[in-house]
Amino acid sequence: MDRPNYITPAGYAVLRREYEQLFGTERPALVETIAWAAGNGDRSENGDYIYGRKRLREIDRRLGWLSRRMKAARIVDPAAQTDRTRIWFGAEVTIADEDDEERVLTLIGDDETDAGEGRVGWNSPFARALRGAGVGDLRRVTLPVGEREYEVIAIAYPNPSASSVSQV
Repeated sequence: MDRPNYITPAGYAVLRREYEQLFGTERPALVETIAWAAGNGDRSENGDYIYGRKRLREIDRRLGWLSRRMKAARIVDPAAQTDRTRIWFGAEVTIADEDDEERVLTLIGDDETDAGEGRVGWNSPFARALRGAGVGDLRRVTLPVGEREYEVIAIAYPNPSASSVSQV
């Protein structure tokens, strides 16, 4: 990976839970099912065996991916941000476009994005354009529909006293 994998504590906890669930629960149960199905004889027409092996490969692939992402993760708590006047990792940003339509975006790790909820990955075009901006700054963003200009209306960060696990 050429870029750090920034992630919030809550986002890291989600990755960790998924890893533990797959490795500690699903995979062992599946291995048991595959062993039982293999003992039933002809494996070429044994649906439990064929599906089980396929699902086991999917789980192993996902476990490898999760392991690599967690190993490369740099956990950053947005509540600990000292410069709250600029847009950095974890900021909740209110922006307005040229038509004065407002949007609220939260800049978080790429592994915890959800565009429908306004959670935008740190390396997305929006986040890259907004990094370091302050209230009142204009930023031009290149989107698939063309270039748009946005004004930063407000910047907020979670309170330092808030539990970082409840943030997402």
